[in-house]
Amino acid sequence: MRKKLTKAEEEIMQIIWAKGRVLVSDILDELGDPRPPHSTISSIVRILEKKGFVAHKAYGRTHEYFPLVPKEEYGKVSVKDLITEYFGGSANSLVSFLVKENDLSLKELTELMESLKKNKK
Repeated sequence: MRKKLTKAEEEIMQIIWAKGRVLVSDILDELGDPRPPHSTISSIVRILEKKGFVAHKAYGRTHEYFPLVPKEEYGKVSVKDLITEYFGGSANSLVSFLVKENDLSLKELTELMESLKKNKK
C-alpha cells in the first residue's frame, strides 16, 4: 500500500475525492479562509502525485488533478491501521470503544450487530 497521508494531504485528498477532477484553484476555493498560498497547495498536490495518490493531465501550464486511489481503498487501510495501532489489532476492542464512547442507543447497537452479522457471511 502507499504511504500514509499527512493531515494536510488528507484534507486535499478529501476535496479531490469529492470533486473527481480539480485544478489547484478549485482546491483553494474549497478550503476557504484563511486561504493558504497557491504554491503551498500546488506543492502538496505534487507530493500526493509522487506518493501515487493522484495524477494530472496538463493543459498548457495548467494541471488538472484526479485521484488514482479510491477513497474507499484508503479508508479500509486507514481503519486497519487504526485497529492495529490503537486497539492491539482487535476489531472487538474498536467496537467496544465505539459503543462506550458514543453512548449508542439500543436501536443503534442492534443495527450495528445486524450489520456485523450480515457482513460476516
